Amino acid sequence: MAGASVKVAVRVRPFNSREIGKDSKCIIQMSGNTTTIANPKQAKDNKSFNFDYSYWSHTSPEDINYASQLQVYKDIGEEMLLHAFEGYNVCIFAYGQTGAGKSYTMMGKQDVKDQQGIIPLLCEDLFTKFNDNAGNSMSYSVEVSYMEIYCERVRDLLNPKNKGNLRVREHPLMGPYVEDLSKLAVTSYNDIQDLMDSGNKARTVAATNMNETSSRSHAVFNIIFTQKRHDAETDNTSEKVSKISLVDLAGSERADSTGAKGTRLKEGANINKSLTTLGKVISALAEVDSGSNKNKKKKKVENHIPYRDSVLTWLLRENLGGNSRTAMVAALSPADINYDETLSTLRYADRAKQIRCNAVINEDPNNRLVRELKEEVSRLKDLLFAQGLGDIIDMTNAMTGMSPSPSLSALTSRAGSIASLHDRIMFSPGSEEAIERLKETEKIIAELNETWEEKLRRTEAIRMEREALLAEMGVAMREDGGTVGVFSPKKTPHLVNLNEDPLMSECLLYYIKDGITRVGRVDASSRQDIVLSGHFIKDEHCTFTSSTGPTREIVVLEPCEGAETYVNGKRVTEPTVLISGNRIILGKSHVFRFTHPVQARAERERTPCAETPAEPVDWAFAQRELLDKQGIDMKQEMEQRLQELEDQYRKEREEANNLLEQQRLDYESKLEALQKQVDSYYPDTLEEEEEPEEDVQWTERERELAVWSFRKWRCYQFTSLRDLLWGNAIFLKEANAISVELKKKVQFQFVLLTDTLYSPLPPDLLPPEATKDREKRHFPRTIVAVEVQDQKNGATHYWTLEKLRQRLELMREMYDRAADVPNNTAEDGENVMTGGDPFYDRFPWFRLVGRAFVYLSNLLYPVPLVHRVAIVSERGEVKGFLRVAVQAISADEEAPDYGSGVRQSGTAKISFEDQQYEKFQSETCSVGLSRSGVSQEELRIVEGEGQNAEPGPSADEVNNNTSGPDELESPLKSQDGPLDTTLEHLRIGNVFTFRVTVLQASSISAEYADIFCQFNFIHRHDEAFSTEPLKNTGRGPPLGFYHVQNIAVEVTKSFVDYIKTQPIVFEVFGHYQKQPFLPLCKDVISPLRPCRRQFPRVMPLSKPVPATKLTAMTRSQAGPCHSKYDLMVFFEICELEATGDYIPAVVDHRGGMPCHGTYLLHQGLQRRVTVTIVHESGGDMEWKDIRELVVGRLRNTPEADETIIDPNILSLNILSAGYVRPMRDDRTFYRFEAAWDSSMHNSLLLNRVTPYGEKIYMTLSAYLEMENCTQPAIITKDVCMVFYSRDTKLSASRSIRNLFGTGSLRAADGNRVTGVYEVSLCNLADAGSPGMQRRRRRVLDTSVAYVRGEENLAGWRPRSDSLILDHQWELEKLSLLQDVEKTKHYLLLREKLESTMLMGQESLQSCITEELSESPQPPEVDQEVSSSSEITTERQRELAAKCLRLLTHSFNREYSHVCVSASESKISEMSVTMLRDSASISALNTITPSSTCPSLVEGCYGDAELRPPMPRSRAVSPSPDAQQDAEAKKSVNGASEAKPRIRRFFPDIQEIRVSPIVSKKGYLHFLEPHTNGWVKRYVVVRRPYVYIYNAERDSVERAILNLSSAQVEYSEDQQAMLKTPYTFAVCTEHRGILLQATNDKEMHDWLYAFNPLLAGTIRSKLSRRRAGPMRM
Repeated sequence: MAGASVKVAVRVRPFNSREIGKDSKCIIQMSGNTTTIANPKQAKDNKSFNFDYSYWSHTSPEDINYASQLQVYKDIGEEMLLHAFEGYNVCIFAYGQTGAGKSYTMMGKQDVKDQQGIIPLLCEDLFTKFNDNAGNSMSYSVEVSYMEIYCERVRDLLNPKNKGNLRVREHPLMGPYVEDLSKLAVTSYNDIQDLMDSGNKARTVAATNMNETSSRSHAVFNIIFTQKRHDAETDNTSEKVSKISLVDLAGSERADSTGAKGTRLKEGANINKSLTTLGKVISALAEVDSGSNKNKKKKKVENHIPYRDSVLTWLLRENLGGNSRTAMVAALSPADINYDETLSTLRYADRAKQIRCNAVINEDPNNRLVRELKEEVSRLKDLLFAQGLGDIIDMTNAMTGMSPSPSLSALTSRAGSIASLHDRIMFSPGSEEAIERLKETEKIIAELNETWEEKLRRTEAIRMEREALLAEMGVAMREDGGTVGVFSPKKTPHLVNLNEDPLMSECLLYYIKDGITRVGRVDASSRQDIVLSGHFIKDEHCTFTSSTGPTREIVVLEPCEGAETYVNGKRVTEPTVLISGNRIILGKSHVFRFTHPVQARAERERTPCAETPAEPVDWAFAQRELLDKQGIDMKQEMEQRLQELEDQYRKEREEANNLLEQQRLDYESKLEALQKQVDSYYPDTLEEEEEPEEDVQWTERERELAVWSFRKWRCYQFTSLRDLLWGNAIFLKEANAISVELKKKVQFQFVLLTDTLYSPLPPDLLPPEATKDREKRHFPRTIVAVEVQDQKNGATHYWTLEKLRQRLELMREMYDRAADVPNNTAEDGENVMTGGDPFYDRFPWFRLVGRAFVYLSNLLYPVPLVHRVAIVSERGEVKGFLRVAVQAISADEEAPDYGSGVRQSGTAKISFEDQQYEKFQSETCSVGLSRSGVSQEELRIVEGEGQNAEPGPSADEVNNNTSGPDELESPLKSQDGPLDTTLEHLRIGNVFTFRVTVLQASSISAEYADIFCQFNFIHRHDEAFSTEPLKNTGRGPPLGFYHVQNIAVEVTKSFVDYIKTQPIVFEVFGHYQKQPFLPLCKDVISPLRPCRRQFPRVMPLSKPVPATKLTAMTRSQAGPCHSKYDLMVFFEICELEATGDYIPAVVDHRGGMPCHGTYLLHQGLQRRVTVTIVHESGGDMEWKDIRELVVGRLRNTPEADETIIDPNILSLNILSAGYVRPMRDDRTFYRFEAAWDSSMHNSLLLNRVTPYGEKIYMTLSAYLEMENCTQPAIITKDVCMVFYSRDTKLSASRSIRNLFGTGSLRAADGNRVTGVYEVSLCNLADAGSPGMQRRRRRVLDTSVAYVRGEENLAGWRPRSDSLILDHQWELEKLSLLQDVEKTKHYLLLREKLESTMLMGQESLQSCITEELSESPQPPEVDQEVSSSSEITTERQRELAAKCLRLLTHSFNREYSHVCVSASESKISEMSVTMLRDSASISALNTITPSSTCPSLVEGCYGDAELRPPMPRSRAVSPSPDAQQDAEAKKSVNGASEAKPRIRRFFPDIQEIRVSPIVSKKGYLHFLEPHTNGWVKRYVVVRRPYVYIYNAERDSVERAILNLSSAQVEYSEDQQAMLKTPYTFAVCTEHRGILLQATNDKEMHDWLYAFNPLLAGTIRSKLSRRRAGPMRM
């Protein structure tokens, strides 16, 4: 039977509870010996395997096909046992994944009948056959060994002496074997069962001590079965030795499914390593034994079997393809969730089936082996004699215990020659190996010659030693000697260990025997009963004496000298009587609980109702007890140790500081030497630089320009603020990190504060130098502060940067000593109130809700007015409203009796001194407190973006209507005379009395409990009038103050000027109830603007994708803007159709927002990208060529991380580029096309079908070369794509609106995405100017520097540039609110005067305009005179220039996306026609967007001295005719002719963010330019742009209008001339467009959407025209 194959059987188990819970399906089918597995993911993918046996155990035993344990044993176990009796080596091992049933098949359930596994049945059947065949001629002997392979290390489980890892060695005759592995003789099946149980228990104990688990190791149980047959005739005894190997493999597993980490992961790796090596061995053996490989020439490399790669395969080498009969049982899981593991097991078994083992009968193995070993011994002795080392053979025999010499005296006598022998061995080649081999062989011979009785005696001795060793280890054995474990005895006193780990507690038990029980170390001079280890355990530590007293048995603990022994936490030095339950600590780490069962039982009987102790007596209890009683000494020891560490740290720090100081001095000396060396090399250059420049004679105009430029340059603060934000970010980050670690509930963030009417800066926030140069400043100061949000107290404070640094030092000190300071909440609260904690500040009981302003212009006439003013916070949020009445009264008028609900105060006398008021004006006028026009013009802190095109005054400056420096000094100089004569009640020197009544406050939030109001004059903060506090609930009627205050003032010039221009300040205070802040890092970085309603999400604007072919571009500094153009760019992605044409891909426009759409693309098609640029024709805009088109930043989210270097950037091949000329369209069209191969990106996002609900985003950048430009212009667009399979049919539009439409639009026209851009052609700035040098310097951004604890901030970042832009929006909002209040006051006063008929229409208009304007208005001119007369004087010429600048001005749109809501209030300029129509409203027409929405970007001011002599408006592309006329005029004047200078510009293209607010949408009629017909178009107004579509269903924008650079004109004369009603015109820089509405209401609605101020002016004019006849 030699050369038999490995028997392979597979067995499928039933479902377990986990698989039943997941509703698993069975994927295993068996038919005979064929096993089929079905793929749950592919129904037709079935795989079949043939094995020797296929056991179906998935169903219940009632099934006819069910394979029971007995059937498996009869097929496999009986056959293997028969082979063992025949003399063959036998091996049975089970393989499979964890939980597949290996252990059940091999071991089964021994306590359940008919469920025993192969191993117990085989062992039982083995001894049954012994009894049946026993006779005079036959004798049997059985030896067993039990070893464990864990992490590639072998351990003996039956011999307690072999604590360490055993060595695996290989003998040339015996093969691999385990050295010193114990083999124990057994005589019955019960002996085998007990040894297996003992081995398992020993594994459990070892696992407890070594932190190992038996289930994660391979166990090999070997049975050496010897048969002896005595032949009486020949008197010869023959033997047959069979080795039965029963292998329990660890379960194969996957680390990801088990979640193994750390040590468990390492163990799993070793398990998988051994099983993988086993698979490699089986595969290699299968290839060797396969028929195809036999016909080939065998090579050593191909036939190499990797047995040595694992200890398991090395030891099982004979069982795998060697001298053994092997059977393998593959355990399978039937569940579909384990398909991959089950298929792997089947393939494993299928490979093992091909292995053939060459088994031979082990007949008389001992005789043959002894003979071969003796021959080897003689050969080795001959070798040693040949090398002259024969005299050490006897010594070697004596050392191994097998010396044939009669005694050891010969060995002793030769001890002196050991050194010389050792030297001879070292110098003899191969001698050391020969001696080692000789020892090994003689040792094996001694084991073989050992008799059976000697083996039994040795086994018994080992058992006794094992029990003694287990007792020393604290593992007790029952009296029957059959079970090992921890058992609490019923009478014997004992010790139980206590451990910090609850699972390790009470695992060891030490008996205290009668008499003396010694405790000590293993290396003590005398044998110790209890062996402990550790640094503080003495060799002889203590003794326990158990003796029987008169009444009971007592145990006395007696410590040895110097041994640390504690009983109940108290150190003992004398004998102590122990009581059951005492805690005993030996040394430092060994904790035990003493238990005396007899005492405990007697105590329970004596006090049966004793309460259970409140705290369990465990390791923690014993340690606390020790600390309580030994705490003073330990505290001193800790303090001493801490002092030593502090001294060492101080010493090391001083050494480090000295070393750093020395290095600094060395570097400074080196730098000085290098500087001297450089100075010696370049002496001439330095002298040239030091030479004074020659004086340049400036003209008066150049000097004025220089002064104007210098003052304008000084007003910029963007760079200085950014430097402060970037430079102090690291301090802010560190403060937040410390706050989080100390759990202070305080968060810090940067904030910008500007000195305005609504948000005056407190004196403590102003830097020291701010008060000195306050008079020199021409703009309000903006500072960088720190907003401190105290979440604990619900307060908000503002710190200066210097205060932050000071507090940060205190925070660091608190952090360093945080470990020593106890966490006491009462103490923390006291520190907060007293200011001892650096994180907290004192906070007042009442806090400012907001401010309101009431103007006093009605006192000029006088008429009473009731104002309803908004209460505005410092951030521009409307917190509520306040009703205030202001009226003039006579001096002797008594206050009426208002009743009990009205609080009446006496008459307060206020003095207005002209000198004090003029001083206040000089200090505050420049910072925006006196004149709102100045403050609006000077609320600018941003530089470098959106500047004016020329160094002339902007339209904002024009709107101030200032004519010269003289008029600024006396704003109402021309009106002083008439006012003094008409206003009798305000004569200089008279006493004027007026009454201020605070009526009600409404809409104030309930978070402010108590509300009161105080008011004062704007320059008299020390004299304030206050109301009584009122309870506020936030619901019900308004809060009624009803506070009456009479004020008497002696009329002075300053008082008259005050009531003309200045308001009274009302400040509303309230007690703020604590409101919880949001957690840190969630709202810290939220913008400062208020919440608005949710608009459709817009795609963020990305930065350009870097070019790959162009050289690194040095970005030039942009100077003044020369001209601006609006671009409309069409983006198309074309795909190759079957016809060979490229057709634009379908675009889904269902998002609802302009300039957005999703491309629906097919996978695997060739594509082209087509870009078409559309703009108005102009002389400066000329495209030259497309330099490069790059795509990149592939992602599946709209936001792109631009800080990461994208490796998938692809430069597209440009196919064509040039101008195109569409029919009947005079705009410029430039188109280019490029080929796009998406597979070149090597991105999974583009090479697969996009999953449902996901979209792919990509950034596209085009680099275009323009005429007269130094660098390419860059157009960037983010596109959205969805990829479908190649054969998917995509409709042109899947919108329901288009589905039921008329279908008049072509589908191809909608398959594009539009982008709106603004291109700015800027002049190149002078690189050598101080401003350019200042911008070039690089500021260190400390926000990226790491600080300790930064990882706890969860993504929080300090704010930087975005804070400046948000603050700009805040200032704009505050300015708008201020203008609204002034306008409301103006309208209310006009309505009051009209209703009381105090003045005529002419005086009303003139007086109100004069008294409420920020500066004097130009004199009104009659319409006929202004249209016919010529401009003759210089004053008229200047006013005309201002009007022209006003008409051509456009405000900045750089940050229009920052405040979408605010853009609704921005208005365009008035037309000249409107000015001619009504001269009475010319003052209103001069209001421009800049006057209502001050921009922080443009640094221009209202002072006349800042105005340059010759301002220019926004540049418009000159026409060729104009250039020719200029050249002709130049030649006529006799100027020398020269070639025109080529201007070089810097192009800057910015994509416009689409506003989500729709002002109006609908149909309008457009007059065609080349015909007289009207065309109907669909128009959507999203300020500041108008989007024009062909129809309402049109999804692609066809044209755009920029309202910020256009003029809206409406004239009744124009309608009469055209004979077309409801028309108005929109004039841009390049064309005029005539539009017609359907009716009058629609026309006014469209006018309001295009220009709200123009619409309001028209309605006001019409209402006055209708009201005139009614008054008549």
